[in-house]
Amino acid sequence: MRHTTRLRRLLEAPEILVVPGVYDGTGVRVAQALGFRAIYLSGFQTSAGLLGQPDVGYLTMTQMVARVAAFTAATDLPLIADADTGYGNPLNVRRAVREYEAAGAAAMHIEDQTFPKRCGHMLGRHVVPRDEMTQKIRAAVDARRDPDFVIIARTDARTTMGLDEALERGAAYHEAGADLLFIESPETEEEMRRICGTFRGRVPVLCNQIEGGRTPLLGVRALQDLGYALALYSVGAAFAVAKGLWDYLETLAAQGDTRSMRPNMLGFDDFNTLIGLDEHAVLEQRYRTPGES
Repeated sequence: MRHTTRLRRLLEAPEILVVPGVYDGTGVRVAQALGFRAIYLSGFQTSAGLLGQPDVGYLTMTQMVARVAAFTAATDLPLIADADTGYGNPLNVRRAVREYEAAGAAAMHIEDQTFPKRCGHMLGRHVVPRDEMTQKIRAAVDARRDPDFVIIARTDARTTMGLDEALERGAAYHEAGADLLFIESPETEEEMRRICGTFRGRVPVLCNQIEGGRTPLLGVRALQDLGYALALYSVGAAFAVAKGLWDYLETLAAQGDTRSMRPNMLGFDDFNTLIGLDEHAVLEQRYRTPGES
């Protein structure tokens, strides 16, 4: 079954789909080992991990597509990928869809922010006119070669224009062909309930759960009870990795010794197993030449 088809079936299931953001190839392996059924690649994490820069529009499409290709090569899990504002006008969106699809993504989301964009839980965001974004959604839908490739429409209108505008935009984007709605950064549980109620039975909606962000952290079961189809934990892995890295390097800098960190680390052999060395060894044996030691 194609990744795209599998993702659609997961979204149609009665149980909420929990999708973690993965920080790098190691994160892909961890998510797969722990039994997650799909993974997410965020621009926030990629900008931090690849560039060491904040999520304010520095990433290019080619950088994200390369990351998509690397991650999908490392797993059979469906990958949902961040495509920021679509990298330009509707024609740029068409190209982005083709590139993300060719790289192996099962879904991508585009947002209605102006450029340069910002992380969806930062202040200072502004959105383009509704009709402009609607045309981008139409272009994305027209561009996909695989009809099961999932087009996700994100609106950031809640923070600057209010929830009513965000809901109206969501309805317009769905009418333009979006398969899944991403109403970014609601600020109360009541707003979350209203979002789900507005679109219940019409189109699935995802919730972006960011530790320390603008949206309440409710837990997966509560999100399902509200009516969300997908719980996205988009950037928490980056925060966790940064804390672990900080603690390790701080200990090394202060003590000149890392032995106290061992209980908080994977061992050498366990890490190699995680990233696939055992599978590599099997393949190495299969293709040995006669007499090779």
